[in-house]
Amino acid sequence: MPRAIFASLPALALACTLVACAKQETPPEPVRPVKLARVSVGETRAMAVFAGEVKPRHESELGFRIAGKLVARSVDVGARVRKGEALARLDPSDVALQAQAAKAAVAAAETEYQFAKAEFERYENLHELKFVSASALDQKRNLMNANRAKLEQAHAQREVAQNQAGYATLVADVDGVVTAVSAEVGQVVSAGQPVVRLARAEEREVAIAVPENRIDELKGARGLGVVLWAHPDKVYPAKVREIAPAVDAATRTFAVRVSILAPEAAVQWGMTANVVLQGEAGSLTALVPSTAIYHASDGRPAVWIYDPAKRTVSLRAVTLGGFREEGALVASGLANGEWIVAAGAHKLREGQAVTPWEGDGAPSPAAPAAPRA
Repeated sequence: MPRAIFASLPALALACTLVACAKQETPPEPVRPVKLARVSVGETRAMAVFAGEVKPRHESELGFRIAGKLVARSVDVGARVRKGEALARLDPSDVALQAQAAKAAVAAAETEYQFAKAEFERYENLHELKFVSASALDQKRNLMNANRAKLEQAHAQREVAQNQAGYATLVADVDGVVTAVSAEVGQVVSAGQPVVRLARAEEREVAIAVPENRIDELKGARGLGVVLWAHPDKVYPAKVREIAPAVDAATRTFAVRVSILAPEAAVQWGMTANVVLQGEAGSLTALVPSTAIYHASDGRPAVWIYDPAKRTVSLRAVTLGGFREEGALVASGLANGEWIVAAGAHKLREGQAVTPWEGDGAPSPAAPAAPRA
């Protein structure tokens, strides 16, 4: 047996050598899925975008007209209020006592005036009968007039005291929304100190800052629109309402307010919005996704062109016309209706076979018809 084993060793070695030298087949390269976009060449307009914040046009700080201790506050931030609705209330003890004191002063002044008036009437009758002199009658007349003035003064002071008592309740002067609260229950506030901030709900606008070298571009814009970051598919028509007469010393920008002409419920205060300016018409260009731009080895911009018949891609140099938030402008190098790779361009090579990715409704060219037998 050992002699037979040793005799078979050369045959086994030869078999292993032949297996090792056999040609290994390379596995086929997987077909890479790519997201495609169709080229649409058309006339574009110069556009500018300014970021801003949605703000109410009318917003006011409301406070008490008298000082006192805050004992109640019936609204919070975000509350919608109607005109005349109570927002907060001060301790009414002191102002109520002042109103009572003013009312008592009116009663006292009324009594003194009625007594002085009766005295004058008696002296007037006595003067007609020649029992008193004219100077005594004038003295009573002056006393009556003085008491009448005191009564009018007491009436005015009572009105002031009653108004002061009414000022202990802070009410909304217009319909609106509470956007800020500056005082809490138990706090002692002074006259005029802001307690709540009320914004009117009927008008909304976007506050933006425009550089001084682009203010003329804003004034000469042919169209103006507002796009919310939360709802980028909706464009709201707008117009410039106000441009600050002087540039800000720190930022060197002009404060501009842009009114939204037809705001919807989706436009909420504090949202971030873009003000889009549309300028004059430009040349024929194609707007492609920014991810479709590929830089070749020489640094020139290019895009991958998809051939629906061969289902392969080829690199083509293009000329860029600028970048926008929604994509890149290609001035030359693309034809209308061509298909380009919109995503995954940095992982492709010349002539590589690909397949269109059709997920989430992504566009793709129709497959070519099979040849007839």
